[in-house]
Amino acid sequence: MTDRSTRHASAISTVSMAAMFAPIAMALAPISACAAPAPHQPAYESAATNCRVVDGDTLYCDGGRIRLLGIDAPELPGHCAPGRDCAPGDPYESTRSLAEAMGDGRSLAIAVIGSDRYGRTLAMVKGAKGDLSCWQLAHREAIYRSRWDNGGLVAAACPDEAR
Repeated sequence: MTDRSTRHASAISTVSMAAMFAPIAMALAPISACAAPAPHQPAYESAATNCRVVDGDTLYCDGGRIRLLGIDAPELPGHCAPGRDCAPGDPYESTRSLAEAMGDGRSLAIAVIGSDRYGRTLAMVKGAKGDLSCWQLAHREAIYRSRWDNGGLVAAACPDEAR
């Protein structure tokens, strides 16, 4: 066999093998697409404007409420329903801390994750001091709730604080 015919036969066998394994790869694609995604950093692709702090884990921006992902801050008086395991701490200090981290609130970067049962937008939000969920956790003004951390985004963004 000449050098040219060897290269040609090798190219044909590579194409044949690719064609042979393509159906297997296509069959497995839906399985890998359904696998749980590895935690990653969120894409802060949206903006929220004219924001103000409601409490230690909620903002009001552009006429809608935004609930910070993965954290639970102390409830303002009268807001902790009987029998609920509410976050410990001073709700006024937690609210003040979130306002400090947010900055002026004119424009915040947000990664919208979904909505909660109360119709609030669930999101990771970046303010003047960085990610607001991470800020509240680092300053012990909220506690981490893994069951509220869709996709483990808060744990990935601030692993030392989300414990």
